[in-house]
Amino acid sequence: MESHGGTCTQDPREAARDHMSPGDFDAAFTADMPRLRRRLLALTGNPHDADDLLQETYLRLSRRARARNLTHQQHPYAYTCTVALNLLRDSWLHPSRRERTTDRLPEAGWDGGLGSYEASATALALLSVLSPKEAAAVILVDLEGLTHDTAGEQLGAHRGTVQRNRMRALAKMRAALAG
Repeated sequence: MESHGGTCTQDPREAARDHMSPGDFDAAFTADMPRLRRRLLALTGNPHDADDLLQETYLRLSRRARARNLTHQQHPYAYTCTVALNLLRDSWLHPSRRERTTDRLPEAGWDGGLGSYEASATALALLSVLSPKEAAAVILVDLEGLTHDTAGEQLGAHRGTVQRNRMRALAKMRAALAG
């Protein structure tokens, strides 16, 4: 560093040498990654959360390396671990940023009913290639969820007949979709 009139300035070439290139960063991070993942796994207790934190740490630091704002560290593992722990602590302090699991499906996107119409049209087209007995077997067993025995009772046919008609129908439908 050179001193000019009481201020410290650094030669730009010297400053560039102090900053990591993206390649240097990738090599250093790759070397520390297994050790860091083990530590994050011990802290989170969940391999998926540990992997997410590892990825977020990489992304955070690689952005800085690409912008040439990441300086060479005397202890790269300690620095990387500190960034990862700060991200983990941030997720604890701001739970709204975490993924939440739920038993509800997301709302279907609004398509004006086009998806439902297309599904109905496809189903009707597939049913039209079937005989009435085959169509009845598919409707009762696959669409209404009845057992082969119950469908047979409703159709006045044996369970095996319903099963055979359904299998023929499914084969015809597969062939119609493939062709």
